[in-house]
Amino acid sequence: MTNATQSDPTPAQVTMTLAAIAATAATPRPSGETLQDQSRRASLGITAQLKDSTLATGGKWALMWLALSPDNANLAYIASNSDLSQIAVVVRGTIANPIDMMEDLDVGTVVPFTAGGSKDIAVSAGAMAAFTQIATARPLSGPTLTQALKSLLASAKPQPTVYVTGHSLGGCIATMLATYLQAQPPFPNNPKFALITFAAPTAGLQSFADYVNSRPWTLNERYFNKYDMVPQAWVESDLLYARDHWYWDPKLPGPKANAEVKGLLDVITGLRKGNAYVQPGTEKPLNPNYSKYDKTLVNQTTADFLGQVAFQHANSTYLDLLGAPNVPAGPMVTAVNPTAGEGETEVTITGSGFDKDSKVDFGPIPCAKFSLDTSGKQIIASAPDGTGIVDVRVTTNLGTSPAVPLGQFAYDGPAPVVVSEVSPSSGKVGNQVTITGSGFDAKKKWAVAVRFEETPAAGFTVNSPTEIVATVPKHELVEPKSVDVTVTVGVATSPTSPHDEFTYEG
Repeated sequence: MTNATQSDPTPAQVTMTLAAIAATAATPRPSGETLQDQSRRASLGITAQLKDSTLATGGKWALMWLALSPDNANLAYIASNSDLSQIAVVVRGTIANPIDMMEDLDVGTVVPFTAGGSKDIAVSAGAMAAFTQIATARPLSGPTLTQALKSLLASAKPQPTVYVTGHSLGGCIATMLATYLQAQPPFPNNPKFALITFAAPTAGLQSFADYVNSRPWTLNERYFNKYDMVPQAWVESDLLYARDHWYWDPKLPGPKANAEVKGLLDVITGLRKGNAYVQPGTEKPLNPNYSKYDKTLVNQTTADFLGQVAFQHANSTYLDLLGAPNVPAGPMVTAVNPTAGEGETEVTITGSGFDKDSKVDFGPIPCAKFSLDTSGKQIIASAPDGTGIVDVRVTTNLGTSPAVPLGQFAYDGPAPVVVSEVSPSSGKVGNQVTITGSGFDAKKKWAVAVRFEETPAAGFTVNSPTEIVATVPKHELVEPKSVDVTVTVGVATSPTSPHDEFTYEG
């Protein structure tokens, strides 16, 4: 898809960029951070991105207000363009695994959405709780969102456009927040309201959808990836179709849902308790032919299916589908070396997105001594005193690196056992594969085991702490099947992930 030039981005490209920026600094620093400190860090990161002229926002927007909810579950900010003819109210939902989010949102109980001006509008209790957090959130001793918007509009040009937007749960909340704002006493300068959401599950029943659609919007658009499960979540027919047909149509590459995945989706469907949820807004489907997908997540395993769901739901996927530049990525840790040692051990942290504002944590302990390579891809740290196996993570104004298996450090050893790659990743019985990872070293071979699912390898050789060569064992197959390859050293077994999969060829 050809990107629009930055001189004429579409409203969808601009608002999705603003929605993606809302995820900035969403995770508190692992060693601890006050709500005010995290809010300040999020403000710095959002400000820097709004100044970025390479994004669809063109460097023409400025942060005017920001607040986190007391439990850090939700965030909202207000931004305006340079001449105050356009203002955006942007909502960030809970940052979590999409499946976890669907399980956690209380949709079995519906409550009246009186904030919209009527007692006859039904929304889920979970959506109402999230909306209330945003509507009442405020910076320390500062104004609420509504108060801040009123003050900003007083300085705006006549009839400015107020865009209310969000991605995922943020989009769900945005539909409620936009109708709430329209129901308030008239704002200064008679603003026009536009509602544009992305990947949003619906907040309510038919009454809610009808009410939202009845309001006088300049735009009322709902963008969703046809292969994103989250916006389908509470519409039973859509979710059941996803369960039985995503992503394994013979014309598609996968991954097919296995029995475990189908059981999980059945549980999520049951959370509705019979409530019939309906989506508001004009439908704007994306990716109708499944042309955009993660090619490394196509096997019939739970990990691949859930990984593909997360990929299809991601901010970056939506920006790409809309032809908009992606927002700057936060820090990523890909490996630490060594993976075991004591306090004061010199540890090389490899990854990306490291900058002068970087902070390093070994689990819940901050690292006081470290140096940053000018490339932004390496940090040399002196491990603080600690115990157990901890995740080494880097925090910047853009965010905190996720925990990754190869980013673990074990105090006093042994090194964590991790499988990071199986090559080749498919083949036949009797083939040899190279297993790459960490923690494979063992003085006695009987302390090591290699398994293809539950079946021991036909033979293997430990070449080093990071490499094993194994022979593929026989496996009872009805059809080509993908299995996890695990390594056990002593009592420790490598965790399973999409990186350790091997597919038996028929």
